[in-house]
Amino acid sequence: MDTKQSLYEQQTAKALKLWEKDLLKPPGFLEKASRSVSTKINQVIPEKVHQTITATVKGIFQTALFSMEYMPKNPPIVGVTLAMRDHRAEELLGFYKKLAAAEGAGAGAGGILLGLADFPILIGIKMKFLFELAHAYGHSTHDYRERLFILQVFQLAFSSQEKKEALYKTIVRWPLNERSLPPADSYAQHINWLQLQQEYRDTIDFRKMLQLIPGIGAVVGAWANYGLLDELGRVAMNCYRTRWLEEAAYLEQEESKPKETTTDEN
Repeated sequence: MDTKQSLYEQQTAKALKLWEKDLLKPPGFLEKASRSVSTKINQVIPEKVHQTITATVKGIFQTALFSMEYMPKNPPIVGVTLAMRDHRAEELLGFYKKLAAAEGAGAGAGGILLGLADFPILIGIKMKFLFELAHAYGHSTHDYRERLFILQVFQLAFSSQEKKEALYKTIVRWPLNERSLPPADSYAQHINWLQLQQEYRDTIDFRKMLQLIPGIGAVVGAWANYGLLDELGRVAMNCYRTRWLEEAAYLEQEESKPKETTTDEN
């Protein structure tokens, strides 16, 4: 254990090891059953609807990546401990879970049309939360590389179990990976928009489809949105905690390297 870590950071590192193990474990019966139900649902949804969802998701993510819409007004927090950042992150998550639940309840009570409209609204709420979270952990979303990190976090939270390991490795190695990212004007070409929306759709379909059932839509809408924000929040916070510890270890390693000395020859 690194003696330079605070007690809180040491405890966080232990908790992250357990989270990593849980995150990467093989899918269980419930996960497989949910995926099977989602697959059947998708098979009966007309292709035009799939195309519309794909275009909607792509549009929202492009807005997040290329515009100022989701960028927080407050600058990134600097000069505070990981514990203080985690406290701020918990406050943000609590607020956005309540916001998502209220939006889901209203949409669920409004029938099928409002229920369908809830999909893009919910993604927007998630994006706003992730941008705020980045600033809580000291990273500026004005940097396109930070917005790409946010996209990786989002994908990790709502991807299939088969894709999680590769995404997680990208996040863990971010201090090194961000150096090799493509230029800001071309990185969108490297994003598989269709795969992104399919993974997201398949993960949330079952809960969100229940929202469209008359009579229980409001209750299910609030429950689904609250749960989805909570899942995203826990994954995102752990990603930023992991990044904090990895960057601290990287900086320490760089500082410990022997410095080259030059001698003047007479």
